[in-house]
Amino acid sequence: MTQKKFSRRDFLRAGALTAAGAALAACCPQPATEKVIITQVVEQEGEQVVVTVETEKIVQATPGPGEVVEITFMGWGATEEDEGVRAAIRTFEGAEPNIKVTWLHTPDNYGEKLLAMLASGTPPDTAFDGSGGYQTDCRDGILLDITEQIKADPVIGAEGYFIEPQETERCTYKGRWYGIGSCWVAPHMYYNADIFEAEGIDPPSSDPAEAWDWDTFVEVCRQLTVDANGNHPGESGFDVNNVERWAVQWPTWSIPLHAAIQSNGGQWIDPATGLLAIDQPEATEALQAIADLMLVHQVMPQNTAFEALGMSNTQMLENGRMAMAVDGSWALAWISKIEATLGTAVLPKMKAPATDMQAHLHVAYKETKHPEEAWRWLRFLATEFYQLQFCKMGLWLPSQTALMTEEGISRWMTLRTAPGMGVHPEGYDKIVADYLPNYGKVLYMPPGYGEADAIITPALDAVWIGDKTAEQAMSEVVADANAILEEEAG
Repeated sequence: MTQKKFSRRDFLRAGALTAAGAALAACCPQPATEKVIITQVVEQEGEQVVVTVETEKIVQATPGPGEVVEITFMGWGATEEDEGVRAAIRTFEGAEPNIKVTWLHTPDNYGEKLLAMLASGTPPDTAFDGSGGYQTDCRDGILLDITEQIKADPVIGAEGYFIEPQETERCTYKGRWYGIGSCWVAPHMYYNADIFEAEGIDPPSSDPAEAWDWDTFVEVCRQLTVDANGNHPGESGFDVNNVERWAVQWPTWSIPLHAAIQSNGGQWIDPATGLLAIDQPEATEALQAIADLMLVHQVMPQNTAFEALGMSNTQMLENGRMAMAVDGSWALAWISKIEATLGTAVLPKMKAPATDMQAHLHVAYKETKHPEEAWRWLRFLATEFYQLQFCKMGLWLPSQTALMTEEGISRWMTLRTAPGMGVHPEGYDKIVADYLPNYGKVLYMPPGYGEADAIITPALDAVWIGDKTAEQAMSEVVADANAILEEEAG
């Protein structure tokens, strides 16, 4: 039997029938909770995926005085984030004894499982919402509008509480707030300082005013890349298939690539139109520069070669197989634990210093039966306690201005003096207080981006292996991808 393919929008529309049935059932006496097993067929990147998830549907009337309200909170995250959320829940419930928060930790297949819950009419009350789908959710009308609550709040609604204009740029859709950013994260460089010392090369700086220009970066990368016979790229006999130490890894996905495009004066998404602009010269030049690190300069392993090594960038930094790695600021939580002497730096610049600013948002769903309690939980997540614990472990950068002052930084930053002693390398305060707010560029995807990305990503794959130039690849697909975005915006 042939199964009908569902787009995300079709899937949610079909789920409205299930939600209507649930509403009728709610007219009859119901238990406080009931188990719900959801099975749906979802189309993802052109393939049908059968998603089954067991969740708990809260069926509870508005509580009277002294009654406890249960709300759910769904999110992803590794061990550090899981433990941090649980600690936050304990603190929140201590301050709000009439609200119980149930943590639906979903580290795997988060998007598919959340979509299945939404389509079945059993969404969580609150959840993580990624930058790729947030505006789509706003457009689809499934999120709780919290604009008035934020405006009326004397703390998080106060002028200057968040880093602006970036917070408003990411949180608002058509002038209304539907979420609050969890934090900020940004890609920058990590490096093994022992390698630089041994080679007699000055390492890159955490000060954006001292960012390497691109030519300097490439030249240093040539000096740091060496094959098993001691040869460097460009020298006679250099064997790219037998490299002993690579200079760098620059990941080829949207966040690190967006940083490079911004540095070259380009855009991933044109903020004026909401359409892709990665076919414009400034963008394709930046994409090609990243590809050339692999294909021309031979200072970075190709993606397949990196995977074949069977090591993470953290492991390669630690064992000396790699000198520098571009990664998100979140990676400091585990890279800080390596045995080698660790340094951090701003990204090299093409035309000007730039990095990407992103993070997931905290949202409540419009269908929640407890909007006031959901709002109180979202508000708690936007206060200092929640950010401080993740900033201290190196997982997050703050989005609150008070935590970016000299005094604020001293409350969470610990200088890494040796492995296991402190988290943040010397100079990291420049990345936090200067690089992030002054050179960070927000990238949040317009409605329908997931379908457009299914066209863009395969085209970029051809660039990384050298089958096409970035200019050729993007000129072939951006118009089709933008047609999808234009349709989805309508």
